[in-house]
Amino acid sequence: MDRFLIRGGRPLHGTIRIGGAKNAALPLMAAGLLTSERLVLTNVPRIADIATMAELLRQHGLAVADAGGDSFSLSIGGEITSTEAPYEIVSKMRASILVLGPVLARCGEARVSLPGGCAIGTRPVDLHLKGLEALGAEIRLEAGYVDARAPNGLTGARIVLPFASVGATENLLMAASIASGRTEIVNAAREPEIGDLVACLVAMGARIEGAGTDRLTIDGVRQLHGATHPILPDRIECGTYACAVGITGGDVRLQGGQSEHLGAVVRVLEEAGVEVTQEAGALHIRRGGGLRGVDVMTEPYPGFPTDMQAQFMALLSVAEGASMVTETIFENRFMHVPELNRMGARINVHGASAIIRGVPSLSGAPVMATDLRASFSLILAALAAKGETVLSRIYHLDRGYEAVDRKLGGCGALIERVAE
Repeated sequence: MDRFLIRGGRPLHGTIRIGGAKNAALPLMAAGLLTSERLVLTNVPRIADIATMAELLRQHGLAVADAGGDSFSLSIGGEITSTEAPYEIVSKMRASILVLGPVLARCGEARVSLPGGCAIGTRPVDLHLKGLEALGAEIRLEAGYVDARAPNGLTGARIVLPFASVGATENLLMAASIASGRTEIVNAAREPEIGDLVACLVAMGARIEGAGTDRLTIDGVRQLHGATHPILPDRIECGTYACAVGITGGDVRLQGGQSEHLGAVVRVLEEAGVEVTQEAGALHIRRGGGLRGVDVMTEPYPGFPTDMQAQFMALLSVAEGASMVTETIFENRFMHVPELNRMGARINVHGASAIIRGVPSLSGAPVMATDLRASFSLILAALAAKGETVLSRIYHLDRGYEAVDRKLGGCGALIERVAE
């Protein structure tokens, strides 16, 4: 397994290109199951989760190949020859559950392994299943699998989600696009990635209204066709590199960054003392003065995203004064705290909140990643720390961030990837 060696204390200067959004790319790839024609996705991130989803689509019988072009593009298409998503693949990535809706809607049956728990909490799929049952599916859970059947096809219904689940919204949106009749999803998630999925489905022939709102209306069509769709830039990657500039100081242009997609992240960055300016095709990030402590609470979009919580905690660990971070989305998402404290941070966890008392500086240390976003919080701390940090288990990072050492190194960071 590889690890990163990082020597901190260097401000970042230059340009970092923001890649396609992981959280948009995965449901968009699953949408390829809704048609036998070719779906071409451009601006695809080169990360491990994309390879896992490609493996799962091939298991279902689809052809997945590099479509060529200036950026990494995928061509997806073909007939579904297997309706089963086996545990061996699903266990690698929770987003695999997103094949359930499309396969069921297209084939009238689907057998998908339950993804189980993960490092940041249980994240149950009950909303996915209840929504599909509302569309007429018969669902049984047996031997660790979801066995779903709709021999007469799915039928539109009004579905009220008890909370704005991104994954459930995506699964139901895809299933309803080729169901019979009208479906209304109330309290739908409003993340930009949902809007990107809607745009792609519409390009494939779906009839969907309400993108960007909490109420989606889908008039099912008999079949969808192929399309070409560019994946929107990754707002979490953009926010993460903005935190890197904030914690180290410096001046960086995030090429492709869009402040409108970041929601509350821009406000909190500015409150903490980081300058954020939208330019033509890029987000300009600069920190001239010191950092200030702020209070943060994770919320559904457009609130502060849970996927930015760990990165901001690293940033706030060297801010002047005290800060409080409250996690309302996932339990067990403070596992990076002990590792940050090993580097000299002063963070105390009380239930769903963490109190951070800023320190003048951090110190390099051997640390270990526990999940995707926690991995980058430790990189951020290492970039600001005195001395060398050794970060192990970076396979977590490879799931969702592309070419981290190249992007940071191109802006002056001393970061090296080495084999253990």
